[in-house]
Formats: sequence, structure tokens, C-alpha cells
Amino acid sequence: MKYADLHVHTYYSDSTFSPEEVVACAKDRGLSAVAICDHDSVDGIEPSRSIGNKLEVEIVPGIELTVEKADAEIHILGYCMDYDLGWFRKRIKELRDARIVRIHEMVGKLRAEGIGISADDVFKVSGRGSVGRLHVAKAILNTGKVKTIRDIFGKYIGFNKPCYVPSVKLTPYEAINMLLRAGGVPVLAHPRCMGKDEYIPELVGHGLRGIEVYHTDHNPSAVRKYEQIARENNLLVTGGSDCHGLGKGRVLLGEVRVPYTIVEKLKEESEKIKSEYRQ
Repeated sequence: MKYADLHVHTYYSDSTFSPEEVVACAKDRGLSAVAICDHDSVDGIEPSRSIGNKLEVEIVPGIELTVEKADAEIHILGYCMDYDLGWFRKRIKELRDARIVRIHEMVGKLRAEGIGISADDVFKVSGRGSVGRLHVAKAILNTGKVKTIRDIFGKYIGFNKPCYVPSVKLTPYEAINMLLRAGGVPVLAHPRCMGKDEYIPELVGHGLRGIEVYHTDHNPSAVRKYEQIARENNLLVTGGSDCHGLGKGRVLLGEVRVPYTIVEKLKEESEKIKSEYRQ
């Protein structure tokens, strides 16, 4: 039976893995397909496909977008979109540029809390990637003032913590519509991490097509709950490890895997969306 990991990052966002390392690891762990879902970036897809063709690992094009409400941060995955569309590329570049501004604001708040890092320290960590909070956390770790990434998020840069700075304002409707217009399948990422199941009906109303039921941070009771929510809302069920290379302390790739039939369902749904939105 063929399996896929449908939530994997590269160093084009906040993973320590290059596209080549992602694909090689996927091959080593017996996966037939992986979805490259970098934050606000599609730059890792083509390099991954190049090595994937050689190693016979299929690359599913994806992206992860961040949406914010007053009391929650929501992540929306997009699958199988036409990522080379000019307007789509322009919009995600705007989102990446806004991330740079955000880092400068976050660093200012951290300095006020006695954490003396600079924006350049963060950018050195992020390299070519779409810069984010995990890069900030790693820069803080390098100072030795805080011992773990979990502590850094819990005390300083987690949602609504003292040094947190909101992402660029992207509403749920804007994120989902952006993906649909590009022929992508919008899927709610790791809903247990969001912690606000009451927002799911709103997202479904905006056009959400799936939910990430299987995830590294979902325990069995969470899996059962989101399977039920998926059934009740006629949503596709997806799953992935959310691997960031060694960014989360260990390589998670393949620890969450789903049958390849889910990849086929995503492709079918993408074709339906393209016919709906491009008439």
C-alpha cells in the first residue's frame, strides 16, 4: 500500500531540511508522496519535484497560510493549486514581505523584555526561507538565555504572549478564496492547535474543503473528534507530520502518514474547484 505525508516544510520557510533532504528522507521512510507546504512560499516545490522525479517520490504542491482572529491563530493548508499564476505569486510575495516587517517589530518587543537579539540574527537563521517565529526562537536559543523552543513560545512569542506580533491581516475568507481561485483545495491545519472548534462552521461557509485530522499534535481523542466533524461537514480528511526537519527537535517526517487514496481525492477536488471557479 502507498502512503503520503501531506504536511512537510523545507528551508524555504522554517525547516532545517533542504528539498533534497526532504525527498531523500521520504524515500528512506517508505513514502510514495509528500506535500511541500511552506509558510507563504512555493519556492520549495520545484526543487523537490526535481529530486522527487529521480527518487520516485511524488511531490504534491502545497502552501500554508496564516489567518488571525482576535482570539485565535488559524492555519490554512492549500493543495494542488496552480502556484505559478502571476497574481498568486504576487500575493504570497506580499505576505513574505510583511513577515520581515513583523520580525523587526517582534525583535523590538523582545529587547524590551531583556532578550537582546537583532533582526539580522533572525535573518541569519532563516536564510532563504520565509521568515517566521521558529526562526526567532532559534535566534533566542543561540543567546543561551532560554533553554527550549517550547519555553520561548510559552513565555514570549506564542499567540498573544508579550512579544507576539500578529501576522499580516489575512481574513479566513481571503485565505480560502485565494486558494480556491488558484484551483487549490483549502484544508484547516492542526485544528487541535487552533483550539477554537467553533470557528470551523465559519470556515466551511467560506469554502473550506478539508480538515487535517491526523497530525503529530493530535491524540487519539482529537482524531476521533475531527473525524466526526469532517463527516458532519462533508470535508476531506487529510494528515501530515508537520515536519520541520530538526526544527522541532527531531525529524517527524513520516510519523504521520495517510493512504495515497487521499492524494487522489485532493487531485479530484482540485479539478472540481477549477471547473467551478474558472467558468
